[in-house]
Amino acid sequence: MDRFSWCDGSLFPDEHLVEQQGGVAVYDGHDKTPFISGFLMLTTHRLLWRDQKNRNCVISLPLSVICGLDEQPSGFTKSAKIVVHLQPPTPGQPPGPVTHSAHNFIRLSFRELGQQEFYRSLKEEVKKKRWESQTHQSGSSSASGSSSSNSQGLLPRQRPGIVGIERSIQAKNKETNKNISQAFQDLKNLMEKAKDMVNLSKTIATKIKEKQGDITEDETVKFKSYLLSMGISNPVTRETHGEGDKYYSELARQLANLLTKPIEESGGMMTLTDVYCRVNRARGMELLSPEDLLHACELMEFLGLPVRLRIFDSGVAVLQAQSQNEEEVVSKTSAVVEKQGNLTSEQLAQLLGLSVVLAKERLLMTEKMGGVCRDETVEGLNFFPNRFLTET
Repeated sequence: MDRFSWCDGSLFPDEHLVEQQGGVAVYDGHDKTPFISGFLMLTTHRLLWRDQKNRNCVISLPLSVICGLDEQPSGFTKSAKIVVHLQPPTPGQPPGPVTHSAHNFIRLSFRELGQQEFYRSLKEEVKKKRWESQTHQSGSSSASGSSSSNSQGLLPRQRPGIVGIERSIQAKNKETNKNISQAFQDLKNLMEKAKDMVNLSKTIATKIKEKQGDITEDETVKFKSYLLSMGISNPVTRETHGEGDKYYSELARQLANLLTKPIEESGGMMTLTDVYCRVNRARGMELLSPEDLLHACELMEFLGLPVRLRIFDSGVAVLQAQSQNEEEVVSKTSAVVEKQGNLTSEQLAQLLGLSVVLAKERLLMTEKMGGVCRDETVEGLNFFPNRFLTET
């Protein structure tokens, strides 16, 4: 971060905007910084980062100090990143947010996608080194006299500053939205039909409730299962519940209502990957991002909902029923291992109807509590009853 300097966001006379992306955070090596959510802009000369809330907070990094680039793909809970390797700082550079850094690289975290396109553009600009040729052209033209400067005066001036960049962004977004609207007209019609189907399902469900006596109980249960398979009738979205805490709180409540029974039926736990697939299948066209799902799950325990987020020591994230008793889980797992003599994660998963990931976490948790012992060989990981505690 000591290569960054403060700036007002204005473009140089020979500088041009190449690429831009919102929702980008800047890391100093592996360390977090205050620059957590902003607009990242690539020009022919620099990288500019502007805070999305405080528009006066703008920092810049010359492309000339970049000596290498790497990509870090996204994970389930991690956004995609660009690693920018930097040359040693030079004395006399303009003041910036940090006077000294222990790292020789920064990471740009793209939380709203767009990392691949930005990486290609950044790599191309670093390779072209257009800031050198434009600097030479600027120097030669100033030495050629007033006639050259007059001819430059006839050229249209580049709009300076953030306003010019924002107008370019708006124009680009307008064209993009136009192309998307034309390309996905059929998808829009399909979404409208899907809404009609959801409204129809709600109407039929109401009629079933009103005429409960005219339909047999088996028929009612069967038909309600058909309606349930059609998905969530009123999914929580940013359009209906706005931004921020209100959106995540309502989303957490809806997820808890949807998932409490399936989680209890699957042994009291469900991996976050399974939750993600189940929820988006139920939401139909209103798909949920991994980041929104994670934020909503983090609020569940605070809101006192019947399920909560739990992250094991191995890093596996699950939704766990609040009613689940860990001592009871350990006792049951120990009993199953005792009965079978020894078990692998795959064997326990088949016996209890769990995913292999959850079965392994159960065994590791039971081992941590002293219920089982491990035998780790080239053939794999096996668990045995803990005779050290049960026998003298």
